[in-house]
Amino acid sequence: MSASAYLRLVAVGALIGMPAAVVAALFLAFVHDLEHWLWHDIPEAIGVSSPPWYLVIGLPVAGACIVLIARRLLPGDGGHPPLQGIGGGPVPVSHAPGIALAAIGTLSFGAVLGPEAPLIALGAVVGMVFTYIGQIDEKGKAVLATAGSFSAISALFGGPLVGGMMMVESGLAMGTALLAVLLPGFVAAAIGYVLFIGFGDWGGLASQGLAVPSLPGYHGTHIYDLIIAVFVGVITALIVAAIRRSAGEFAKEGPRRLGLPVLLIGGGLAVGLIAQAAEWLGADSQDVLFSGQSAIPDVAATTSAWILLLLLGAKGLAYLVSLGCGFRGGPVFPAIFVGIAVAEFPHAWFDISPTLAVAAGAAAGMAAGTRLLITSVLFAALLVGTAGIDATPAAVLAAAAAWLTMQGVDRRAALKQGVAGITARSPTAPSRSE
Repeated sequence: MSASAYLRLVAVGALIGMPAAVVAALFLAFVHDLEHWLWHDIPEAIGVSSPPWYLVIGLPVAGACIVLIARRLLPGDGGHPPLQGIGGGPVPVSHAPGIALAAIGTLSFGAVLGPEAPLIALGAVVGMVFTYIGQIDEKGKAVLATAGSFSAISALFGGPLVGGMMMVESGLAMGTALLAVLLPGFVAAAIGYVLFIGFGDWGGLASQGLAVPSLPGYHGTHIYDLIIAVFVGVITALIVAAIRRSAGEFAKEGPRRLGLPVLLIGGGLAVGLIAQAAEWLGADSQDVLFSGQSAIPDVAATTSAWILLLLLGAKGLAYLVSLGCGFRGGPVFPAIFVGIAVAEFPHAWFDISPTLAVAAGAAAGMAAGTRLLITSVLFAALLVGTAGIDATPAAVLAAAAAWLTMQGVDRRAALKQGVAGITARSPTAPSRSE
């Protein structure tokens, strides 16, 4: 690619930033407002303070029907499956309605997946729209799609740092060639973020803050805290790996045995029943449903081991069902919730700092969910803010332990598959009677 053509891509990337951020902001606002109407305004209208059991069970089923419509009637199958990660790369413009509708049916109606994958896809769609401005080759389309994703994901993570690092770390296999791909994306993210922070006298839209409010200050580093962080990383990774493995088996066999309609609607029913069962046992069903972002402060303040066990078990099961039954969304934020819930047990049992627990748990959960190290530590540091600067070493160890555990789990699974493949190809051994 010539220098002039590349500079043109950078300029187009700058143009992409603002509309991609607008699309992301509108999408997140619609999801939030619909969620609030379904789960707060409707209960208030019928005279109750919290969603009754029939809404807790019924709304995820209604959402599953919406996802089914998006996947069956609109192009693009509602976006890529969450078991395949957060996605990325060019997305055809025709897929945008199906991606948005499937994500709304998942996120607003209570299924346990996050908004990161749909945002990345919708941002990529904005980038693809701009390829029609002029003659853009296939490599240029990939660059502009990445630029749109950069700008869109910054709306979720409160700025371009976490999303940008996520894109950088996930593309390290490209080596130095990655820089040329990422530059238009960083320009797009910077321009798009102006929409949220404002310009001149205009105050902007105010992006979503990452920091968990009211966390106590954590000062100094203690050896037992570092040891706990390692255990949190290992345990979180083992739980997330088990959830993903079970969900993968279900996603593989479920459509063939049950069919997509039964699988999706049954999955929605299961998510609702799990949340309502947790409510009956003492937890809050709203902490079980959804991606887990808004529930982090509640979990951080929980000191009851029983409630933590309920939330961890119910959230993990609902996460498994949402991953394996055909919903559409991102897999990262529920994994972060799992990590924080695991880290809160030492807070409940040994009275360690909740700030340390949030930092270590978030880093472990994100590392287990994404297999990214630096991104996970950066996210955890932003989540605890200035109150938890000294918790960064624990976050590093938790992320490293989770990453190493996931690598070991993946290697073991690959070895098992290899042995199974060899066994399947080998001739049948003769019996003793022969």
